[in-house]
Amino acid sequence: MATVAEHLVKHAGNTRVAIRFEDQEWTWDEYVRACAQRAAYLVDHLPAGAPPHVGVLLDNTPEYLMWLGATALTGTVLVGINPTRRGAELARDITHTDCQIVVTEERHLSLLDGLDLGDAHGHVLVVDEPDSLAALDPYADAPPPETAIDEGGIYNLLFTSGTSGAPKACVLSQRRLVMSATVLSTNMGLTDDDVFYMVMPLFHSNAVITAFCPWVLAGATAAVRRRFSASGFLPDVRRYGATYVNYVGKPLSYVLATPEQPDDADNPLRIAFGNEAADLDIDRFAARFGCAVVDGYGSTEGGANVTRSDDMPKGALGMPADGIVVLDPDTLVEMPRAVFDAQGRLLNPDECIGEIVNKNGARGFEGYYNNDEANAQRIRHGWYWTGDLGYRDDAGYMYFGGRDFEWIRVDGENFAAAPIERILARHASVVLAAVFAVPDEEVGDQVMATILVKPGTEFDPEDFDEFLGEQTDLGTKWSPRYVRVTEDMPVTESQKPVKRQLRRERWDTTEPVFWRPGKGAPLQRMTDADRAALHAEFERHGRLAALDVG
Repeated sequence: MATVAEHLVKHAGNTRVAIRFEDQEWTWDEYVRACAQRAAYLVDHLPAGAPPHVGVLLDNTPEYLMWLGATALTGTVLVGINPTRRGAELARDITHTDCQIVVTEERHLSLLDGLDLGDAHGHVLVVDEPDSLAALDPYADAPPPETAIDEGGIYNLLFTSGTSGAPKACVLSQRRLVMSATVLSTNMGLTDDDVFYMVMPLFHSNAVITAFCPWVLAGATAAVRRRFSASGFLPDVRRYGATYVNYVGKPLSYVLATPEQPDDADNPLRIAFGNEAADLDIDRFAARFGCAVVDGYGSTEGGANVTRSDDMPKGALGMPADGIVVLDPDTLVEMPRAVFDAQGRLLNPDECIGEIVNKNGARGFEGYYNNDEANAQRIRHGWYWTGDLGYRDDAGYMYFGGRDFEWIRVDGENFAAAPIERILARHASVVLAAVFAVPDEEVGDQVMATILVKPGTEFDPEDFDEFLGEQTDLGTKWSPRYVRVTEDMPVTESQKPVKRQLRRERWDTTEPVFWRPGKGAPLQRMTDADRAALHAEFERHGRLAALDVG
């Protein structure tokens, strides 16, 4: 199977438009030349004998696509750096993956101020600064390098979160990327006549696997936007003639929340492909915008996939392939099937929810970089353990039961609870913090924290918000939406908070709970009326079953 590099060089000389970004355009030939220019720069500037790793800290821009191309052509490694990370956590991402060079832009340069960048210290290329542009000038006419590419070697390192609190860098080879993208392109019927709307962050596997590589394979046009905008979605689709969009998490919900217009379906969009969309939103989006929405279950690691079908029950992920089961991780026994009431609410969550496991092994999993412990956790007994919770009905359909309680996913961003707990524990009145995922009323998770405060302490939500705002290493998605205040934290014998109990109780407790009614709102005391209104929102979005999964 051809590598990404081989597919890329096929487009040399192609005068079709490859990229549209704001008011600029690049042909495929211009794009290949730009990739070759940056590839030649890497050949000269990556130190011999060190891991050839390039950290890319950019928004979705043509430059990001060019560095994806440059690393493909040289057989080097692009490390996707998440700009929502902060402080020591961001520095750790860069040093853990042995980045030798960091490519960024002026708007993100301040994030690196004062950080220990390890081998990349003094080797930061700022793509929109004159000095950096001048450094690339000598390579303007460089041809694509004649480098033998190891198709099974590391091409991307893409961060995903784990139970330890430290993100894991998942390996993605050119071989696995091309194989996945080929299947997707074939199934979706993608051709060079399509226009890919690229708005999901390119430091995530979703964008690399379902947008970047299929775009290269098809020789299509990419309409690139720095960051997702719900209000800008339909105008962009019309402006660029977008026919295909990838997504992960809540983008469909955000777009559907914009004012509906009678001509919404008058647009060129043909397919929206992704995962983790709310069930109601899949149908509503397809009907409102006149396109097909294809949603499935998958992971960055590539170890297990579940495909949707037209006849599956409401709320299901789909029918898993043979060998993908739900197991008790302690006994290794398959969990009993789920039982539902007449309204479809889950009646036996304690009995039926277990971990989704691929007993066929881990043929799609290429490992985590520099993390033997995480690799061993993922592959046990010769099986691939997803770390995701699930359950199955009598017919065998799979349902998503959330993630391990140490994992949280907000707006398509994965992160771990432990770093947030450490930050909350800095507050003078906090003795112990337990952070966990609770369901979002539309799709995905929200962050909830239960904090054990010093006896006699009166929680001040305004002071707590001020404290959160002062924490420079608090990721932009990490701030708790819900805060429960307790003087009696339920703990195990080893004094670890019992998160299963806390997650099941959520905000339905007699203890004080503070929450943010809307995104960015200040914390305020939750009332019974607030609880009722929130429950109504879950019902409106068809998400009551999510409240049954504790």
